[in-house]
Amino acid sequence: MTDGIIKQKIDGVEVNITNVPKTIADCFKFRNKIGLDVALEALKEAWQSKRVTMDELWHYGKMCRVQNVMRPYLEALAS
Repeated sequence: MTDGIIKQKIDGVEVNITNVPKTIADCFKFRNKIGLDVALEALKEAWQSKRVTMDELWHYGKMCRVQNVMRPYLEALAS
């Protein structure tokens, strides 16, 4: 539950923020609620801006149990 969470102080209050690869995995996990297009756009933007690596995406995809859903999109990015 704490993997992928960054604790940050904002105006003196400590808040939990998820990192980019965990956020993308969560987008795929909740793709039926937010839409697959949102998850794909998040993946595309993060990959193009080099904010994530394939290993990080795979790790959090596995943790959120969506690695099989993410696999075709990650393979498309890698090629």
